Amino acid sequence: MDLNSKIYVAGHKGLVGSALVRILEQEGFTNIIGKSRTELDLTDQGKVSSFFEKEKPDYVFLAAAKVGGIHANNSFPAEFIFSNIQIQNNIIDACYRYQAKKLVFLGSSCIYPKFAKQPMDEGQLLDGKLEPTNEPYAVAKIAGIIMCQSYNRQYGTNYISVMPTNLYGPGDNYHPQNSHVLPALIRRFHEAKVTETPEVVVWGTGKPLREFLYSDDMARACVYLMKNYNVSGDPKGGEHVNVGSGIEVSIKELAETVKDVVGYPGKLTFDLTKPDGTPRKLLDVSKLHQMGWKHQVELREGIKVAYDDFIRTGGAER
Repeated sequence: MDLNSKIYVAGHKGLVGSALVRILEQEGFTNIIGKSRTELDLTDQGKVSSFFEKEKPDYVFLAAAKVGGIHANNSFPAEFIFSNIQIQNNIIDACYRYQAKKLVFLGSSCIYPKFAKQPMDEGQLLDGKLEPTNEPYAVAKIAGIIMCQSYNRQYGTNYISVMPTNLYGPGDNYHPQNSHVLPALIRRFHEAKVTETPEVVVWGTGKPLREFLYSDDMARACVYLMKNYNVSGDPKGGEHVNVGSGIEVSIKELAETVKDVVGYPGKLTFDLTKPDGTPRKLLDVSKLHQMGWKHQVELREGIKVAYDDFIRTGGAER
């Protein structure tokens, strides 16, 4: 990418999209475009086509998606599969029709089977049954991967797919029911601190292991891959790339770290009658490491920045 290349970040106000804009600007890119949901409905093929016809972006980061935690996935499965497939179909096809040079499509680690061997490498895609609670979202993201590969095979395009681990950072979703585990813990400990609640209870034993990546690191990886990873000419359409830290932390360690960063003085306990979920969920990021990229922001540092942003932006009020 040249510094004056026209770059479209779909979902530029979201967790990853806003990080992409920050990193691109830090690297000196000056021609970045984005449209809010009210300005451009990405589920409307006609409107997406008109936008691409007018703007003709050179490079596209597809970070727009309907996302949420377990509660949201269980409550709105039809919306999750419909909206995400519509967004992907419209943007991927528009990239081809209006001759974008390259596309980075963002998926999710939930594409892998529920009982995938750990750590999960790229070859395990479609190798078993998915986790039922987020199957509609996972199927949509798998469709996006296959669509990119199919366009690469048939049309010689250079569309790459990246699969991130659990992400967090400035601009995260702190909704009481629809957020993911780390922002949910930030909110709960903050509210307990403010209300002087003597105890915060976390479901399960605290033993399950999870991997987290700071949003700006995810953005840096996407920009790095946009510059350095090419799949055009691959007869299989190119393999997706896992993006993560490669470091595991237990839910107990995570909760204790958030508690400390927030400055909550009360007691942390675990409700052993509640389920733990998957014991371990770690991406194999050796492929990305071999390409020369590794994360920069460690977990505690990232949580501190995320909490400061939560306070600054009034996240507790959302």
